[in-house]
Amino acid sequence: MTPYSLAFYVDVITSGTVLGARPTDSPDRVTEILGPDFAENSFDDHGMWRDYGMAEFFWSRESPGHPWEGHHFTLQVHRLPYGGSGAVNPVIRERYGRFGRRLRFDRLERLLAKRGVPLEEVPDPNAPAYSLHWQPASQVSVMVARARESAGHGGGTGSRRKRRRGDSRVGDVHAVASSMTAEQVAWYRARYGSREAGRPSVPAVPSGGS
Repeated sequence: MTPYSLAFYVDVITSGTVLGARPTDSPDRVTEILGPDFAENSFDDHGMWRDYGMAEFFWSRESPGHPWEGHHFTLQVHRLPYGGSGAVNPVIRERYGRFGRRLRFDRLERLLAKRGVPLEEVPDPNAPAYSLHWQPASQVSVMVARARESAGHGGGTGSRRKRRRGDSRVGDVHAVASSMTAEQVAWYRARYGSREAGRPSVPAVPSGGS
């Protein structure tokens, strides 16, 4: 991971924006910042998202007659092992340079701590496969892989296979998202804080960008 691409993540987590694009910005404003190279998808008439290359922005609206309202953004960092810099938005690459194929959480956390930007651990419904970390001031969350990918179909106990380029590794950042509010964090702590480790439950998540 180059210092330049690492600086991108630090900037996002510190500011709660992607090159200044906020999770509440309109589609036109985000496109003005990140460029017209995106894929647009929709759930229905009330929700849609645009994939700008690793950075995805999500919007919702009350009805087709109402304007889109920004809901959250997610950096799909887990795409990097497959595509490297090619998976990253060209405007971001122009600003920050080459991106490595992995983002290690321990390195990111150390750099944030040196800059006075702490991350709090939050109970996560996806544990123990993932852990969730939160920056209170910017309301950005970071999801981290805590278990290796399974050995594959029919692998069986004790089976081994050659590691593929895109396999997740323990300690890799999986995604970065905004916004996760203090109310959501409190809900997560109340709902999952006393849950037994490893319990296979992934219930619905309250409204927000985690």
